[in-house]
Amino acid sequence: MMRDFSNGTAVVTGAASGMGLAFAERFAAEGMNVVLADIETDALRAAVLRLEQQERNVVGIEVNTMRRESVESLRDQAIDRFGNIHVLCNNAGVVSSEDGGSRDLWEIPDSTWDWVLGVNFYGVLYGIQAFLPHMIEHGEPGHVVNTSSVGGIIAGSGAYSVSKHGVLSLSEGLYLDLRSIDSSISASVLCPGLVNTNLLNAERNRPDHFGGPAQPTQEDYAAEMGLHAAMDPGNVASQVWDAIVNDTFYILPHPGFDEMVKDRVDRILSRGAPAPLDFEDLARRREAGELV
Repeated sequence: MMRDFSNGTAVVTGAASGMGLAFAERFAAEGMNVVLADIETDALRAAVLRLEQQERNVVGIEVNTMRRESVESLRDQAIDRFGNIHVLCNNAGVVSSEDGGSRDLWEIPDSTWDWVLGVNFYGVLYGIQAFLPHMIEHGEPGHVVNTSSVGGIIAGSGAYSVSKHGVLSLSEGLYLDLRSIDSSISASVLCPGLVNTNLLNAERNRPDHFGGPAQPTQEDYAAEMGLHAAMDPGNVASQVWDAIVNDTFYILPHPGFDEMVKDRVDRILSRGAPAPLDFEDLARRREAGELV
């Protein structure tokens, strides 16, 4: 049975652009109150104005998901504005130009580990810790969506991959814990492939005390990753909304990566070893439209 959240309230982190903004737009179009939260003030203001011009019931709140107290303040301000929270999207995420690529894992700076894990993993954990007690206590149906990545399922290297594997495991644990207490709250984990967002330019928001901003990601790297052929965030938002109302846990918007996911599971069960990504094959499949 489909669940009805049309009169509820959603909180979305990383909502000033990309997938987060697409989620906010979809939730608002479905009749929800929406709290857009982001660290980037100007972009957040512009996103809120855009939705207000569409006569949506929204508010923007600046948040630093690396800081527990900032996430707790987000919760308090959201409740003060709209009352009970029903949908939480822990979506804020970053990737660093100093992470992975030609750099070996042991050469990645500590500042990069701290920043990437701080946003991608601890930001999700703090969201769960701050919002779940309130969502469970009010007793109304609710849902949590945590943004991982297909990079959190297949074999990978670097802080980004580690952080997204952590989000996947954290989300599975959250789902099981909510089921064990027969809660009206449920959960999903989102594991997208390539989506047309500003993720590769995340260095613009890297704090100075985490060694940044580091050298920005180059345009040719974005081209190599195939972002020109990446999935539209609105497509992902539609799949997220369907997962929320139908209570689906695993959200994998890109079926083209299923073969890689299966390969990793097969290697584990065969007691084998991980295999590196075949970037030439990825490029070929991207150009053929198989990964969108």
